Amino acid sequence: MKRYLLLLTFLLSNLLTSYSQDIEGMFKQGEQKKMAGDYHTAIGFYTKVLNSQPDHLNALLQRAFCHSIEKNYQGAIDDYTKVIAAHPEHIWAYISRGSANNKLNKFAVALPDFDKALSLNPENEEAQEALNNRGWAKQGLNDHDGACKDWNESKKKGNEEAKIILKNTHCK
Repeated sequence: MKRYLLLLTFLLSNLLTSYSQDIEGMFKQGEQKKMAGDYHTAIGFYTKVLNSQPDHLNALLQRAFCHSIEKNYQGAIDDYTKVIAAHPEHIWAYISRGSANNKLNKFAVALPDFDKALSLNPENEEAQEALNNRGWAKQGLNDHDGACKDWNESKKKGNEEAKIILKNTHCK
C-alpha cells in the first residue's frame, strides 16, 4: 500500500509540474506572438492560460494590452477590472482601464480610475500618465480649465508629453 501511495504521489507531482510548464509555455507563446505584432493570436494563447489559471496576473495584463491594440476596449476593460479586483493597488491597471474608457468616450467612467491611480502614488512616474489621461477625460467632459490644470501639473513633474499637449490645446 505504501508503495502505491509513493507511486501515486510521484505521478501527481510529475503531472502538476508538466501542467505548470504547459501554462508557462502557452504564456511564452503569447509573448512571442505579441512581440511579433500578432495580437489576435497572442490573445488566444493568453486566454488558454487564463482558462487553466484564471489568476495569472501577467496573462491578464498582456491580454488586456492586446485587446487595446486591437481596439477591443471593452475586452481590455474587462481584463483590467479583473486585475484590479485581485490587486487593488495596481496603478497601471487603473490608468489603462481609464484610458480604455476614454477611447470609448466614457469620460465620466474614466475619471475615478485616474483619481484612484493618483491617490495610490501621486509622485510615481505613472501618475504623470494618469494626469495626462485625466486631462483628456476632463476635456471630453468640456472641462477645459480642469484639463489644462492636469496637463500643467504633469508638465511641472517633467512629463514631455504634457508639454506637447499644452501647446496643441491652447492652455494657458
